[in-house]
Amino acid sequence: MATPGSAPRWDEQLQRRLARGEETALGELYDQLAPMVHGLAGRILADQAAAAQLTREIFAHVWEHPEAFDPAQGSLRSWLGALTHSRAVDRLRVRRAAEGTDGTGGTGLLGGPAEEEIRAVATAARVQYVVDSLPQSLRETIAVSYYDGRTYQETARRLGISEQTAKQRMRLGLELLATELAEERAHQREAGRPDCRRHDGCGGGPRQDTPQHGGQQDDGRQHGAQRHDGRRHGNEGGGT
Repeated sequence: MATPGSAPRWDEQLQRRLARGEETALGELYDQLAPMVHGLAGRILADQAAAAQLTREIFAHVWEHPEAFDPAQGSLRSWLGALTHSRAVDRLRVRRAAEGTDGTGGTGLLGGPAEEEIRAVATAARVQYVVDSLPQSLRETIAVSYYDGRTYQETARRLGISEQTAKQRMRLGLELLATELAEERAHQREAGRPDCRRHDGCGGGPRQDTPQHGGQQDDGRQHGAQRHDGRRHGNEGGGT
């Protein structure tokens, strides 16, 4: 990816190509970010089939609405992460509500412990996906120091680095983590607009004319059809 300040960035280039209807751009985006989308959805939903379905719908949404991504608000990766997180949490709420009415006589409304559980799962998944995106040196320092509860001295010995290096890596890793989470929260606020809160909102799920990438695989990858919608080929419903 191009460095900040270069013009245009990879994100911007890809968005322009998607807006022109280049299916190769969708394939490139899928190859780069589908593992992240599927992994985040899977951690929240704890259901690989549901995660694969959501992954397909996320990339269909990007294909149908490339203009929804604003490069000025952050990276394409952060935007996709926020979109995936929002929709996965919505679906988890629907599932929990349905489970609450399944033979229990309940109202299906979430609250109290159930909502707290959903928030805890969603927060943990969000943090883990951001940590996974960090460079390996920073990621392993955070894993040893933060998750394993080790001191800087213990972390330095474990990783074979100086204590000062361990402190620097930890500080940089946490700064990047905070920046990425703040960027994602901004995208989530945008994704939380009323017209985007439907479970398949802002363009919905895959359409018949949406190109699918690959044969069906565990992460939801498919390949196939060409698009003939109104956005790229004139007004919907035809023309001359």
